[in-house]
Amino acid sequence: MLLAALTGGIGSGKSTLAAGLARRGAPVVDADQVARQVVEPGGPAYQPLLERFGSGIRSDDGTIDRPALAAIVFNDPEALADLNRITHPVIGQEVLRRLADLKGHAGPVVLDVPLLNRVTVELYKPGALVVVDTPEEVAVERLVAHRGFSEGDARARIAAQATREERRALIGLVEHGLVVDNSGDLEAMEQTCTDVWRWLSDLPA
Repeated sequence: MLLAALTGGIGSGKSTLAAGLARRGAPVVDADQVARQVVEPGGPAYQPLLERFGSGIRSDDGTIDRPALAAIVFNDPEALADLNRITHPVIGQEVLRRLADLKGHAGPVVLDVPLLNRVTVELYKPGALVVVDTPEEVAVERLVAHRGFSEGDARARIAAQATREERRALIGLVEHGLVVDNSGDLEAMEQTCTDVWRWLSDLPA
């Protein structure tokens, strides 16, 4: 099995590339999906989050109100550190469990990780890394046009994440790395999906 990590900032088109690779036959483990599941009622992070942040983050249906939680931690480094301390270990454990289930897969396996960094590269040990790189102005335009963000909110979300340079620097931590320019339209991305799939398929497992 070749494990290929896929990362990119908000509005970069990373999820579009992940979906395109899935259509071409790659199993995709989505770290964001795992992050949502571990905070569901009964999940390993659910009760610890309520104990730390209080009942104000619980919706009427009992689920975690993610926007309310995000509002608490967005400008509070201590609260954000507590959130990460509660959620990151259980997310990592669940991702590793899902990857172990795919160990016998013959082709590339994609790990979709928006918040990839040196620590998570060391944890998951991908053999390849694909960084979806998009100019900030293009990402802002997409977030405003397609996801309902105000321009200010879009820029704030982008500023809160790793920089483009920091993501590209992660390439040096893996054996095989590829930076994908996704400043074009969906038609261009469809071709990019094909090109990335061919690149991954040609790498040794």
